[in-house]
Amino acid sequence: MRIIYIESKLKNLELNLPITEIKKLPKRLFLAYSVQYKNLANSIKILLESNNINITKFKQVLGCSKINAKEPVLLIGTGRFHAINLYLRAPEIYTLENNKIIQVSKQEIEQLKIKRKTALMKFLSADKIGIIVSTKLGQENIKRAIKLKQKLEKTCKQSYIFLSNNINIAELENFNINSWINTACPGLALDSNKIVNADEVKI
Repeated sequence: MRIIYIESKLKNLELNLPITEIKKLPKRLFLAYSVQYKNLANSIKILLESNNINITKFKQVLGCSKINAKEPVLLIGTGRFHAINLYLRAPEIYTLENNKIIQVSKQEIEQLKIKRKTALMKFLSADKIGIIVSTKLGQENIKRAIKLKQKLEKTCKQSYIFLSNNINIAELENFNINSWINTACPGLALDSNKIVNADEVKI
């Protein structure tokens, strides 16, 4: 079966960002945008630079994007998925939505850190590990999953590889697995404290 990917962009977007909102931002930024806002992103970049904000990087991101940013990140997009997914790789996260600048709160970040720590503790104490592999283009990591399985077996942990095109978190409860390692989209681990991302695991 042939799969065709088509970019979906929002039309008729109006940029009306008040100077009071721009002043909320630090002077150095990594500017990121979701594909729906591609048409607007360059205009925002020009506007910010005209207000003495140094854009160190300018990049389109997906929900599964891995970005290592030393500077704060401003995300042009809607929803919290992209923003929360980026927090692990940036000192500060801001979002631009409906002409408003919103900073992801420290409380929200701390709650997520606690959730990730809980997931890691469950992984360390688990004796049965499931390794999640997506068959989707751009997310498939079967070779990494096999290497993880081999390393886990050396630590006397039972491990099993699960392949799926559409990963449903609720269905994972049907298996006698204590903890899961995710090799697919890292945002998947945000939905459960029983899932750790492969990058978080040190074996």
